[in-house]
Amino acid sequence: MSKEAYESAGLAVESSLHGPAHPLVLTGARLIDARGIRENSWILALDGRIEQVGQGRESLESALRAAGLPSLPPSFQPGSDTHDVNADGVEFIDAAGFILTPGFIDIHSHGGWVHSFDDGDEAIRTARACHMVHGTTRQVLSLITNPVDTMCTNLRSVRRVMDSRPDVLGAHLEGPFIALSRKGAHDPKCLRDPEPAVLDNLLEAADGCIRQVTLAPERDHGYEAISRLAESGVVPAVGHCDADYDQTRRAFDAGARILTHVFNAMNGIHHRQPGPIPAAVEDRRVTAELINDGFHVQDPCVDLAFRLFPHRIALVTDAMEATGCEDGAYKLGSLDVTVKGGHARLTSNGAIAGSTLTLDVAVGRAIQAIGLPAPQAVEAATLTPARALGLDRSNPITGAPLGLLAPGYAADLLLLNPADWSVKTVVCNGHRIQL
Repeated sequence: MSKEAYESAGLAVESSLHGPAHPLVLTGARLIDARGIRENSWILALDGRIEQVGQGRESLESALRAAGLPSLPPSFQPGSDTHDVNADGVEFIDAAGFILTPGFIDIHSHGGWVHSFDDGDEAIRTARACHMVHGTTRQVLSLITNPVDTMCTNLRSVRRVMDSRPDVLGAHLEGPFIALSRKGAHDPKCLRDPEPAVLDNLLEAADGCIRQVTLAPERDHGYEAISRLAESGVVPAVGHCDADYDQTRRAFDAGARILTHVFNAMNGIHHRQPGPIPAAVEDRRVTAELINDGFHVQDPCVDLAFRLFPHRIALVTDAMEATGCEDGAYKLGSLDVTVKGGHARLTSNGAIAGSTLTLDVAVGRAIQAIGLPAPQAVEAATLTPARALGLDRSNPITGAPLGLLAPGYAADLLLLNPADWSVKTVVCNGHRIQL
């Protein structure tokens, strides 16, 4: 696709989010969420929320009557190759033969479709569409390390976009408060300590849109910054750091609650120098991000991570602007990136520069390559990231909680092909998305 075609698709996806959320019924599906699997199930969504969940046609008819909605049209026979039906303002979707899960939530990604979340409102719209069509119904927009003034400008863009669409949860600052020795693909000229005045500038520019900040706690003012961020309603994350075990424990006690892309850009586990990973393993308050693309973390260590952090792994993409595109030359912030075989590396030194991963692929790999039970893999892309940011309950950001197929939760729904976990249908906030 051309850049113009990507942008046109971005407009179509964004337009799908506006207007009233009409009553929606999906029936005949195999429901999978963090609580398990339910066969031959249906979901009724009203006004952007899940109203009821059940099994069987008779119980669905009862739910429709209770809601004052029309019965299933006689022509609608789930599983018989009938088309979806609109009847009296209700959309009936035949989900027979498909998997139905909550919408995916990505708390760490940088862009897609040749656009970066750092590059303003229009770029955000296009990059968001790239991930929406792959099932990510809600997303935190990760901003790369830049001069502080630039990061403030980018935060204001995220704030504007948040005000106009429900699928953007806010911003994640990955830097500039990270360790030079663990900078990865971040511009070393822009790294700095998290002095109080700098934090003040960023928080003021964000106007409440910052969800997460990744920092190296061992930097000067690191622990003070963690406490300040936590008190401001931001989730501090330990990452891109040289912190040892004791320093990491201190960071968690100060308020840090996320370990940014576990195994990457941090000290590994050594039997005499445990490092940050064992500190996170033993602290059940901490969620561990994991990039499951088979490249950032090899499959045996992906399996190990799920064993070390039961119910605490949040699958993330760390996706950059080349996501959904062909191999070639791209940018990550101001740095040149070469993508070959779908893997992104800095042109200058070969350092890994984010990924081209999408969450449907990450979930599918967890099940088909790693061998995880489907509910556990789905949990890692739905309920766990929601819980990491306090969005698994009623909250001022999304209103309805996220992460489960249950009454009262946001109507963020995916129909997935059981053969490969690819996306067939996306519903965000009760709106069926134009794919």
